[in-house]
Amino acid sequence: MGSRIDWEVSALGFGCMRLPTKKVLFLKKIDEPETIKIIRHAIDNGVNYVDTAYGYHGGKSEIVVGKALQGEYREKVHLVTKLPIWKVKTADDVEKYCREQLAKLQTDHLDIYLFHGLNKARFKQVKELGLIDAIKKLKSAGLVQHFGFSFHDNFQVFKEIIDYHDWEACQIQYNYLDQDTQATTQGLEYAASKGVAVIIMEPLKGGRLANPTPEVKEIFDKAPVKRTPVDWALQFVWNHPGVSVVLSGMSAFDQVKQNLESASNSGSNTLSDDELDTLKQVSEVFKKAIVIPCTACEYCMPCPSGVAIPRQFSMLNNLAGAKDKKKALKTLLKDYKKFAATKDALNDAKDNGMASLCSKCKQCMEKCPQGIDIPAELEKITAILEGKSSVEEMYPKKE
Repeated sequence: MGSRIDWEVSALGFGCMRLPTKKVLFLKKIDEPETIKIIRHAIDNGVNYVDTAYGYHGGKSEIVVGKALQGEYREKVHLVTKLPIWKVKTADDVEKYCREQLAKLQTDHLDIYLFHGLNKARFKQVKELGLIDAIKKLKSAGLVQHFGFSFHDNFQVFKEIIDYHDWEACQIQYNYLDQDTQATTQGLEYAASKGVAVIIMEPLKGGRLANPTPEVKEIFDKAPVKRTPVDWALQFVWNHPGVSVVLSGMSAFDQVKQNLESASNSGSNTLSDDELDTLKQVSEVFKKAIVIPCTACEYCMPCPSGVAIPRQFSMLNNLAGAKDKKKALKTLLKDYKKFAATKDALNDAKDNGMASLCSKCKQCMEKCPQGIDIPAELEKITAILEGKSSVEEMYPKKE
């Protein structure tokens, strides 16, 4: 995996942030039978790395993952979860949350325990509260085998964190659009050169790379090798020799089957120059079309005002990437009217409000891994959908 973790790990890891869900009344809940089925199918077909976190699916992901790994399945995988560092007030909280997570996962140890979502501010918290020493105690007690961190910030902060300690693992956002953002390719290579196992999240940028614009599809159709958009994105990440494992947030059985097939064809340094050039062209087109870099991770949810933040960001990105803006806007307006326009009209889950309900409390901004100024973007969406402005005016075309 990495020189500090001597494991044989599968190319594909199962990310448990986007498990299958179903509506129960107005609430979206994990579809437990389907989740257990697809996790076990992945393991039965070679996946030996399962990643979850305290906050995924409102705290329910770890519970369902624990159920899926009962019997022989726990012994077949490297199980990873993350410390909810935003909840940690003292070093003693580290053991408290770890034991709570072990109970939910129905296991006596974690194969890797990660500080969740380190950035400049949270790294300062790690240092000031002595949290590395706190996790070392868990390691000595046998509750944790290895530890590291997941990351959302820039290269300078990433390098500072890597240089601070002999980390065993790091989890970074990386895909063919994020080569120069977040940890960057330079950061990936730097961490790998120091023996840190590099785990990749968001290889599809929240599903965005699975849904190409017509212009992107045209480039793929002309490529020397025929692949699905998902396979192109995954192969790009696997192609990098510094990558230890790639996490995919699979939410359907077909996705698991397709990703397993992609993994069976993966390898580092296997893409040709022509294939890399295809991805470079696609990246340039995508970057011009994406106006809000949302990955639909839903860390911003629930919104105190009930705004359906990720869904409306997705709608706007689709509008911005459409060739026929007039037709796309007409469809978007029809869909937008299905959202609640007043607080009284919100559903029981309070997650279906229009962008105009935003109160600018900025709680979402503190949670957003991408650093998006969410209230400002919601204000733009409102202006566009109320006919006060256009996409072109709010988001001038990138050259």
